[in-house]
Amino acid sequence: MGQKVNPVGFRLGVYRGWDARWYADGDYLKLLHEDLAMRRIIMGRLRNAGVARVETERSATQLTVIIRTAKPGIVIGKQGAAVDALRDELERISGKKVRVTIDEIKMADLDAQLVAENVAAQLEKRIAFRRAIKQTILRTMRAGALGVKIQVSGRLGGAEMSRREWDRDGRVPLHTLRANIDYGKAEARTTAGRVGVTCWIYKGDFVTATGEPILQGTTYADQAEETAQPPYSGGRPVGQTATAPAAAEVAGAVAVEVPEELDEELAELVEEAEAVAVGIPPAVAKVRAAKAVPVGRDGETDAPVATAPARKAATKVPASTVKAKEPVAAVKKAAPRAAAKTGAKAAEKGAAAKKARAPKVEE
Repeated sequence: MGQKVNPVGFRLGVYRGWDARWYADGDYLKLLHEDLAMRRIIMGRLRNAGVARVETERSATQLTVIIRTAKPGIVIGKQGAAVDALRDELERISGKKVRVTIDEIKMADLDAQLVAENVAAQLEKRIAFRRAIKQTILRTMRAGALGVKIQVSGRLGGAEMSRREWDRDGRVPLHTLRANIDYGKAEARTTAGRVGVTCWIYKGDFVTATGEPILQGTTYADQAEETAQPPYSGGRPVGQTATAPAAAEVAGAVAVEVPEELDEELAELVEEAEAVAVGIPPAVAKVRAAKAVPVGRDGETDAPVATAPARKAATKVPASTVKAKEPVAAVKKAAPRAAAKTGAKAAEKGAAAKKARAPKVEE
């Protein structure tokens, strides 16, 4: 129960590389202790420089030390004095020429070791552990992590009995080998004792055995182009957008043959709408339309002259307009009558009340 595996060691040689890249035949033990001594010196000297990892590479005559730090200015020092002193001490330990390479960490909130050290520093300043964990998780998720888990263990808050507390946001798939999970741990030296801090950060998935992670913002459609197996969603490949058909195609599909009678009615309606927009009443527009006589090429009229009944029908007001006006006229006529009746009733009530208040005179 409860057996834990280091996420870095779990993926070592599959998706992750070694921090010490060298080979030794007979003096392996000596070179191993030499590496450990150099790491202790570097971490001790650069305690406040935000050093996350120290990598070593060996050749026959040279030793290369790669320092990954979030504060390269502190490592280099004023005019390179600090890095020169560090190089001299490393050459004294190894007895070889040492080349120091400084690699800057752009996003310190996405490095598990630096995040764990940050939480440990807050605990040493007597900040509540729950507050420190939640604030750190929030910053890490805002930096672009897909998931983060932070655990603290020890005499939390100065309690007599030690315990373990943790918090998580997002997802941290520890059993998925292709998951790029960074792991770091640190210790906080408090007055009650040491408190251990452990951090897991899920940054995405590896896509190749060389350790190249998936870039943020790429979709599964981009990966499908490489594998030639495009995933489908709803019948359409992911990443493809539905294009709208051309306007001419839509017009051709919608175009329908309209009978001549309906076409003439539509033309009349359009003329009425234009007349209303200009400010001409519909009745007047109809009269003008009835009086207008189209002329042919030879000067003869193509339409018969409008007769008296036709002109009368054209000038006739539609029944719908009359019906719409009738309620308004009725309300206007009825309003004075209602007001008069209301006034008479109010006068009668007032006279009755005045008569009731008047004192009675005995005969």
